[in-house]
Amino acid sequence: MTGSFSSHVEITLRVNGEPVTARVEARRHLIDFLRLDLGLTGSHAGCEHGVCGACTLRVDGEIVRGCLTLAAQLDGSEVWTIEGLSDSGAIRDLQDAFVARNALQCGFCTPGMLAACAELLDHNADPSRDDIREHISGNYCRCTGYEAIVDAVAAVAAARRGLARAAE
Repeated sequence: MTGSFSSHVEITLRVNGEPVTARVEARRHLIDFLRLDLGLTGSHAGCEHGVCGACTLRVDGEIVRGCLTLAAQLDGSEVWTIEGLSDSGAIRDLQDAFVARNALQCGFCTPGMLAACAELLDHNADPSRDDIREHISGNYCRCTGYEAIVDAVAAVAAARRGLARAAE
């Protein structure tokens, strides 16, 4: 066999608003690239099958499962992790509501849950409780029973609409 095969790919993308150029293994998953190569450990690797939602991240404005997405696929993309969403203040109200409503306990699901909830509110300013439940159904939480999470998201949606009293 002639020629050479490289198992690495050079990618340039933006992570949390910052430019990143890296040489990555073609088979390296986004969650591993972020956690192991960039030290962004806020998002978690859970089931590694795309089922639990712990690795949920925002890529080009939409949520994706970091355990199913290859880093090599993201050349030219914009990636936001929980660190970037938090540091930018984009989800401050959601974080505050999660704390106020006790919508987090062990915290393992929280980064992915916050990313999913933020996406819902970006696309639907007035979600019903059923809409919220449906949207977060791909994010497992073993601690809260979900009602507190639904309460928190409903409260933020109402507050964003200027109707904080309606959510209480």
